[in-house]
Amino acid sequence: MTELNKSKTRRRYDREFKRQAVEHWLASGRTAVQVGRELGLNADRLYVWRDKLVSKTPSADTHRSREVLEAELAQLRRDNESLRQQRDILKKTLGILSEPPSNATNASKP
Repeated sequence: MTELNKSKTRRRYDREFKRQAVEHWLASGRTAVQVGRELGLNADRLYVWRDKLVSKTPSADTHRSREVLEAELAQLRRDNESLRQQRDILKKTLGILSEPPSNATNASKP
């Protein structure tokens, strides 16, 4: 076999490898290029595999995702309410601190 033919040999990956590669990429927080380089793949492969895996996701995963999203929404609502309370307290504090004291004297007057 010549050098040219060796470089054009097509590698095949099983479904499990593809799934693990995509999960590794998405969980790592790194770019597809970085993970692809680490795995010896073209980054485009990771995008293609991700798109195929997402389109084949069963409805059970959708239900689980819905539960996760609902829990996240509930947490965000609690956080939002807490932040509103903190904002209101800060507004009141700023109003109190910005009012001049009623019995203050002007230091520049003799």
